[in-house]
Amino acid sequence: MTHIKNWIKPILFLLFFALAAYIVRFEFNIGANDISDFILSFGIWGPIIFFLLYALGPIVFFPTSVMSLAAGFVYGLFPGVIYIILGATGAAATGYIMGRFFGKSVIEMDNFKWFNQISDKIQERSFLYVFILRLVPLMGFDVLSYMSGLARVKFRPFILASVGMIPGTFAYAFLGSSLGTGDAGMIAIAVGILVLLMVLTYLFRNKVKQWLGLSE
Repeated sequence: MTHIKNWIKPILFLLFFALAAYIVRFEFNIGANDISDFILSFGIWGPIIFFLLYALGPIVFFPTSVMSLAAGFVYGLFPGVIYIILGATGAAATGYIMGRFFGKSVIEMDNFKWFNQISDKIQERSFLYVFILRLVPLMGFDVLSYMSGLARVKFRPFILASVGMIPGTFAYAFLGSSLGTGDAGMIAIAVGILVLLMVLTYLFRNKVKQWLGLSE
C-alpha cells in the first residue's frame, strides 16, 4: 500500500501539468513558440534566471520536476536538457551546502528511516552511492543532497555522481518538449519513456536496496 501511495503524487503531477499545457496551448491559443519567444526575449538572462530558480529549489522546497518540464516545454529537448542538467546540478549543490554547513539546525533527518545506514556507508563509497541513488531514485532528489552534506561526503565525487540523473533528465525534457509541440504521438512516446523509467525503478528497487545494504 505504501508503494502505491508513493506513485500517486508523481502521477497526479503529470496529469496536472499535461492539463495545464493543454489549456495554455488550445484554450488560450498560446503555443510553445509564443512562450519561447517571450522567454528568449530576455536574451542571456533567460537561462540564467532559470538556473537560479532551479538552484534555489532546495531552499524554497519548490519541486524541481516542474522546472524540468518547463525547460523542455520552453526550450525544447535541446538545449532544454542541457539547462536542466545545469540547473539540477546547481540544486544538488545547494542541498549539499545546506546539509553540510547548516546541518540538523535547518534539516530534520532523524525520522528518515535510512539516514543512519546511508550516512555511514556513503562516506566510504560516496560516488557510487550517490550515482546509484540518482540513477534509481529511491529517495527524493533534495533528500539525497541534504543527506550527502550531513554525512560530510566530499563535494567533488558528489557533484560528479550527478551524471546518474541524466536518464530521468532526458525523460522530463522530452515530455516537456512534446507537450510544447502538441503532437499526440510524440506525447505518447514521451509519457511511455517516463513511465518505463518509473516501472524500472519500481522493479529494481529491492535489488538496489539489498546491494546498497539498505533494510526495509
